[in-house]
Amino acid sequence: MSEAIDRASAAQLSERDAAILDFEDSWFTAAVPKEQAIMERFSLSATRYYQHLNQLIDTQEALAHRPLLVKRLRRMRSQRQAARSARRLHG
Repeated sequence: MSEAIDRASAAQLSERDAAILDFEDSWFTAAVPKEQAIMERFSLSATRYYQHLNQLIDTQEALAHRPLLVKRLRRMRSQRQAARSARRLHG
């Protein structure tokens, strides 16, 4: 039953947000650099793309759509934040 709920919440994810998650999961197969692929596909600068992605991975809809990707991106973000905090304390 929870699988049906997960699919229903994933349906609430906009097509663009789903495309961003799908792209993030497979960008390395593109024949062009990631920043160029972002601009071509989404008409966003890399900065705006990453800002949107960071907000997106905090949603339950994103988690339902691509759970492994979202968990990995959240973990990587936490590790970067911890590293920055450690540098501030020791720097």
